[in-house]
Amino acid sequence: MTAVTGPAWVDTVVWWHLYPLGFVGAERTAAEHAGQGGAVVHRLPRVTGWLDYLLQLGANGLLLGPVLASTSHGYDTLDHYRVDPRLGDEDDLRELLAQARDKGIRVAFDGVFNHVSEDHEIVRRALAADATPEDRAWLRWVGEYPRGFEGNLDLVELDLTHPPVQDYVVDVMSRWLDAGVDAWRLDAAFAPGADAWRPILDRVRQRHPDAWILAEVIQGDYVDFVHRSGVHSVTQYELWKAVWSSLNDVNLHELAWALTRHADFCAAFRPQTFVGNHDVTRIASKLTDVRHVGTAAALALLLPGVPSVYAGDEQGFTGEKLDQPGGDDSVRPPFPESPDELLPHGQALLAEHQRIIHLRRTHPWITRATATARDVAGATAAVDLTGPEEDHRLTLGLNLTDDQVTLAGVHGDLPVPAHGWALG
Repeated sequence: MTAVTGPAWVDTVVWWHLYPLGFVGAERTAAEHAGQGGAVVHRLPRVTGWLDYLLQLGANGLLLGPVLASTSHGYDTLDHYRVDPRLGDEDDLRELLAQARDKGIRVAFDGVFNHVSEDHEIVRRALAADATPEDRAWLRWVGEYPRGFEGNLDLVELDLTHPPVQDYVVDVMSRWLDAGVDAWRLDAAFAPGADAWRPILDRVRQRHPDAWILAEVIQGDYVDFVHRSGVHSVTQYELWKAVWSSLNDVNLHELAWALTRHADFCAAFRPQTFVGNHDVTRIASKLTDVRHVGTAAALALLLPGVPSVYAGDEQGFTGEKLDQPGGDDSVRPPFPESPDELLPHGQALLAEHQRIIHLRRTHPWITRATATARDVAGATAAVDLTGPEEDHRLTLGLNLTDDQVTLAGVHGDLPVPAHGWALG
């Protein structure tokens, strides 16, 4: 089975993942926005104002959450061709894309195609009294009722196996790639199944061979999904879970086991690695010992794959995801107008992230490396990173104890600070 690599630029990208509606403090719903007059509010320039901060962090990619018109949180799309008026208009978005391009920053869009808002015109047309069989064929059905994504009746699932729906998704993806977007994250890509994406993505990649396609997949056979769907990568939730769980339990054997799976994935494609995103509890809240936040970041950023940092994690933001209405709010908070207004208590962690990302950028071959754990104890471990060239060899040392330890690295003794990490 041939390994899936994606466009060459992905080898050196480090994403800063940002949820725009929360970041700019937009109204919670389109109805609330309409109740305040409904005029376009030009908030996207606030995001543009943080591009230099992204670069100072060391990142060179902006992974944007939903920016297209929606009913509330962005994942209930109303119009795939229009910028959400709570964020701004197309001119604002094009300016963001232009400034990112001028600064050498790649931009990824969040593609919400598996489902749309119950108020989307596609759904309204399918549910109209005079709906034709073709109108209804755009949706997935459970008997006489539209299928709701994961039981949410306000998130109506499209039938991605229906050729006109495929044409529609291809057109939307191509339209924004033409506008300057570099990549797409496919939200809930697991829901319609891998095979549903293949005819769509084959056409998109034919038009835009330099575009990178990331699929949100929570669990299952990642390798099979990549090869059947045509995506370049999937979200590596197995590694995410192993990182925080092994650190909390002081059991690096769990991490070592996850790295054997990760190596299999890396042989087939380049997984997307992270310890935070818009859907999970902040890593600073997830860990029982906050001294290990930097180590979690090092694992996300210094292991093979395509890494991302969720905006605010580099500052030690906290927030717990709750299974209730508004349960995502604490992990999707508003940010200050500019980076200058950030509180100073996050500076030490920011500096650690900058150091980690600098190491990653210094050794770009890590994207394509193999990671092998050895000398694993509950609280210490060495992870050897081996790249495609003879001199591509490093050891990531991990230490969850109260004392400095010295581990055997590929280049000799590797001192690792207490509750810390080292690369050498």
